[in-house]
Amino acid sequence: MRIALGVLLGLHGLIHLAGFAKAFALVDLATLTQPISRPVGLLWLFAGAAMITTALLPWRLLWIVGLLALTTSQVAIVTSWADARFGTLPNVVLLLAVVYGFAARGPLSLPAGYAADTTRILHGARPGPVVTEADLTPLPAPVQRYLRTSGAVGQPRPGSVRVRWRGRIRAGAADPWMPLTAEQVNTYGPSPSRLFLLAATMKGVPVAVYHRFIGAAATFRVRLLSLLPIIDARGPEMNRAETVTLFNDLCVLAPGRLVDPAIRWEPIDDTHARATFTRGDQTISAELRFDPSGMLVDFVSDDRARASADGATFTPARWSTPLAAPRGYGRYQLASRGEARWHEPGDPGPGYAYIELELLAYQVEPAATSAR
Repeated sequence: MRIALGVLLGLHGLIHLAGFAKAFALVDLATLTQPISRPVGLLWLFAGAAMITTALLPWRLLWIVGLLALTTSQVAIVTSWADARFGTLPNVVLLLAVVYGFAARGPLSLPAGYAADTTRILHGARPGPVVTEADLTPLPAPVQRYLRTSGAVGQPRPGSVRVRWRGRIRAGAADPWMPLTAEQVNTYGPSPSRLFLLAATMKGVPVAVYHRFIGAAATFRVRLLSLLPIIDARGPEMNRAETVTLFNDLCVLAPGRLVDPAIRWEPIDDTHARATFTRGDQTISAELRFDPSGMLVDFVSDDRARASADGATFTPARWSTPLAAPRGYGRYQLASRGEARWHEPGDPGPGYAYIELELLAYQVEPAATSAR
C-alpha cells in the first residue's frame, strides 16, 4: 500500500511541473488552455516538489509534509480548474493518507504515547547491585543454574531492558495468523513498568496494539487502522494479567532480577521451581521449568485471565510461554524464540499458541560488564 501511494504521489507531483512549465513558457502545452501567471507557476512548482517529497517519506513524516502538499496542490488546481480539476482525485487519496498518517504516527497515536511513556519510565530507571554467588544461595537449585547460565552473575541487576520482536499473532485457535513487529521497554525497581507496542496486519489492514503498565494501572488498547478503537481493556483483572506478564518478562529478559526481594521461591525438583511475585497490591505465582543445562524453557501461571474479543470481560485460564533457541545477546544467554499459549480449564493438553515471537534486538541498562 505504501509503495502504491508513493508511485501515485510521485506521478501527481511530476504532473504539477506542467503548470510551472506553462507559466514560464518552457514548453508549449496545448492541453493547458488557461493562462497561468508566473507567481501561480511557482505555486505549481512548490506543490509538485512537496508532493514528490511526500511520496518518499515514511508515515511518521508523511502526514506533516503531505498536508502542506495537499493544500498547495489543491489551491493550484482551483486556479486552473477547467484544465486541472481531475487532479483533485489523487488529492483525495492523499487526504486519506494524511488522516491515516496522523492517526498512526501523530501526537495522539499509540506510538507517540509509547515514546512519551518510554522517556518517562527510563528517566527514573536505576540498576541494582551486582549479582553475586551469595545472592544465589536462597534460590532453588534450577534457578541458581539459570542465573549462572544466562550470564547474570557478575552483572548489575538490570535497571531496564529494551527489545525488538517479530512474529505472528492470532485471536483464537481457529483464526488466521497475522504477521507482527513489536518493541518493548521494561524497567525494574520498587515499581516495575512494562510498555509493549505491537503493529500487526489483519487481512492487509494495519492494527496497532499498546500494552501499558505504569504505576497501579494497566491498560490494553487496540486500534484498527490506528483510528478505530476495538479494545480498551483496564481494571483489576487487567492489572493482575499484566502483573503476570511483567513477571514473565522479568524471568525471560532480566534474569538478574530474580534475586529481588519481591519474589519468594519454593523448590519443586531439580528442573522446576515455583515463584510468588508481588507488585503493589497484586501477588501472582508461576511455575518455572528449566532444561538440564540451566536454561528456562517454560513459564506456567493460572493467574493471567484471558480477555474477551472486546476486552470487556476476563475468563480464568492457564497461561504458558514455552521458550527455545537460546543464544547470546552481548554477555547474556537468553531464549531467542518463544510463544504464549492458552490452556482450556480441565484440559491437560498443550493448549494453543496465540502469539509466536523471535527476539531480534536486546539492550540492557546498565550495559553488561566483565564477569567478576
